[in-house]
Amino acid sequence: MDFGATRVFVEAEVFRLDCCGCHRVRTEQVPWARPGARHTRDFEDVVGWLAQRTDKTTVSKLLRCSWEAVDNIAKRLVAEHLDDTRLDNLYRIGVDEISYKRGHMYLTIVADHDTGKVVWAKKDRSKEAFESFFDALGEERAAAIEAITLDASSIYGGVARRRAPQATLCVDPFHVIKWCNEALDSFYRAQPGPPPEQLPNHYFTIRSWRRMRFALRAGAEKLDDSKRALVNSLRRLNYRLFRAWELKEALRELYRGVNPDAAANYLKRWCYSAIRSKIPAFQTLAGRIRKHSAAIVAAIQLGLSNSRLEGINGKIRVIQRRGYGHPTAESLIAMIHLCLSGIVITLPTQR
Repeated sequence: MDFGATRVFVEAEVFRLDCCGCHRVRTEQVPWARPGARHTRDFEDVVGWLAQRTDKTTVSKLLRCSWEAVDNIAKRLVAEHLDDTRLDNLYRIGVDEISYKRGHMYLTIVADHDTGKVVWAKKDRSKEAFESFFDALGEERAAAIEAITLDASSIYGGVARRRAPQATLCVDPFHVIKWCNEALDSFYRAQPGPPPEQLPNHYFTIRSWRRMRFALRAGAEKLDDSKRALVNSLRRLNYRLFRAWELKEALRELYRGVNPDAAANYLKRWCYSAIRSKIPAFQTLAGRIRKHSAAIVAAIQLGLSNSRLEGINGKIRVIQRRGYGHPTAESLIAMIHLCLSGIVITLPTQR
């Protein structure tokens, strides 16, 4: 570390050995530096502590080292502190993806619901990426997993059923309501606006009809008096669109006021109502919900969702913005583990 404004270097004679067995020149390891490092342990610990809290450019400027040195130090710290014990005692996990670069470049993130920590991060949104998690987990620890929260895509679901067949799969409620909002939105766009002579001046204008979409997508409890009157006017102007809004609110009620023990019957009745509504978008949605009904009900009964993962994704976005991008996926993964996997860096002044 610097002495105030004075830059300090450590000079030491390190032995080099020509190994005949591996045909490589090996360097003596010293207690005050990590293998392969060109900085002391104390210096690297300070870099890691700062990197958990600010961007690499600020760290490099403060400590007078290169940006690449900060990046390499972060990777070394993660390699040293991130051991296999983080995969022990996993019972309820969640898996989700997050984009890290344009062009559909994704990372697969696995987190522990009980601790809120990231336990696995891998490049790509693919079956192979999730398979690698179970390869590292091993059969014995995989058999202890009780529940897995995920979206309803076939990428993660098939791997989870095959590698942890005893685990209960839970579809994230956010994605279910997202499907419903998409169905409502598509049906709204397909509706022609009411002719001007049918618009009651007190409630409706042409501009109000165009803004109806936002009122329909908002939750019923968030509607003010003017928007509620706007939605209620649909009962006479376009009853099928009003019925679609009622179906959306009924599905939201599944997660707000329905007893978990009655969730399966409630969802079955909702699907029947959606099919009888003769609204094509909701008939398609009912078929999709029926396909994943067991996982949807399991999420309600266990009280699980991917909110942990969504919160983690928000923190990863902060890491990305704070670093103004990362050159490789491996660099970003190292920062994710450094900041979100529970790694504790002790400053030299605290020992």
